[in-house]
Amino acid sequence: MARKFFVGGNFKMNGTISSIKEIVENLNKAQLDSSVEVVVSPPALYLLLVREHLRKEIGVAAQNVFNKPNGAFTGEISASQLTDSNIDWVILGHSERRTILNESDETVASKTKYATDNGVSVIWCCGESLEQRESGSTLSVIAGQLAALKAELSDWSKIVIAYEPIWAIGTGKVATTEQAQEVHASIRKWLKDNVSDKVADETRILYGGSVSEKNCTELSKQPDIDGFLVGGASLKPAFVDIINCKL
Repeated sequence: MARKFFVGGNFKMNGTISSIKEIVENLNKAQLDSSVEVVVSPPALYLLLVREHLRKEIGVAAQNVFNKPNGAFTGEISASQLTDSNIDWVILGHSERRTILNESDETVASKTKYATDNGVSVIWCCGESLEQRESGSTLSVIAGQLAALKAELSDWSKIVIAYEPIWAIGTGKVATTEQAQEVHASIRKWLKDNVSDKVADETRILYGGSVSEKNCTELSKQPDIDGFLVGGASLKPAFVDIINCKL
C-alpha cells in the first residue's frame, strides 16, 4: 500500500498572534502538493486562532494532551476539548517533553492510548541521545519506546511515528540519509515482527531533526521515510518548500 506523504510543523513555544497569522496567511496562499498531508502545531494558546483561519485541508495539532477525561488537572488539555475545538491531532513523546519534563515511555504511551481512543490522531515521537547513538544502542532505545507503546495500544490506525534523533533537534546536525533510513527501516521491521504486517506497511514514519529545504528532497527519496516533522523551519516560508519537496 502507498503511504501518503506527511509533513508536520511543530512551532514549539514560538510565535505571537501577529507572526502566527502571517504563517497561516502564507500557507493559505501557497500552492501545496495536494498528495501531501500537512499538519501544523502551534502553542495551545493559538490553536483556535489557527484552526479558524487556516485552510481546512491542513490539520492542526496540539503539543500535549492529558490522559484523563476532565477534572482538577491544572494546566492540562483533554482529548474531548481538542475534538470540541476541531483539533484532530496531537504531538506526544517529543524529546523535549521526555527529557525536560521527564515524561516516561509509559506516560507517553498512556497519553497516546487515551488520545486515540477519544478521536485524536497522534504524531508519536521517538529517538535517542548522542550518548546512546555513540554507544551503539539507538535501535534498542527505540525498541523500548515502541514496546511501551505497544503495551497500551491496540489500534494503530491513528498513529504517525516521528523518529527524531535528540542530538539533531535544533542543532543543525542532521542524521545522514543512510542513518535516517537505517532507523526508519528498523522501526518498520519492529512493527512487522511485534505488531503486524499490516501496521508495518501502513504506518507512516517521519524524520525530524533539523529538517530544512536543503536536505528534505534527498531524505524524502528513502523507501521508509514517509515525511517530516519540522521544527524551526516550520516558522519560515521555507516550510512550503519542504511540503513540496516531492514535486
